[in-house]
Amino acid sequence: MRIHPLGLGHTLGIRAFATALFAAVLAMPAAAQDVRIDVDAALAERSIGAADAPVTIVEYASMTCPHCAAFHKETYGAIKERYIDTGKVRMVFNNFVLNAVDLRAAMMARCAPADRFFGLTDVLFKTQNTWARAADPVAEIAKIGRLAGVDDATFKACMASEPLANGLIAQRQDGTKAGVASTPTFIINGERVVGGHSVDELAAIIDPLLKK
Repeated sequence: MRIHPLGLGHTLGIRAFATALFAAVLAMPAAAQDVRIDVDAALAERSIGAADAPVTIVEYASMTCPHCAAFHKETYGAIKERYIDTGKVRMVFNNFVLNAVDLRAAMMARCAPADRFFGLTDVLFKTQNTWARAADPVAEIAKIGRLAGVDDATFKACMASEPLANGLIAQRQDGTKAGVASTPTFIINGERVVGGHSVDELAAIIDPLLKK
């Protein structure tokens, strides 16, 4: 597997990661009554683009990573227009949670209707400086969730779901096993590409794959 070291993204120590994430799981609030989170559905693959697209991009990203936010603000829209909307690329989004706030944001996005996931993720990245730096980031995440149909009862049940939290932590661990050490990292038809990139940089990798 060839690595493109065009940027390292955001890296963290595994000890700090484990401490923060498991503390967040232990601090889960009581679940809302009569609201059940379908954890299997919440953890199911989130992808956009044609199932038979010749190129698959798997993105590993953190909701609180500024490099990930920059990619989604500056590059993702052009990639979607040029490659995803034209059936050339299928993009899969995997959460690579880095901290307790990131975990909460990822859980909320996973609890939203699946067809709103990418739009909601886009909003989270574009407003990252607002909610991630707020005095009460969870309250701000809840506000964003309401716009995507995550009502207060669902949000509370979502935040209380230890299976969902543990599933997202496991997804991060799966990414680590695949060689992901920082965010964002992209795996493009099996080739690992590290860090945020411009449209032209990614096109230089994608376009040759479309000719095979």
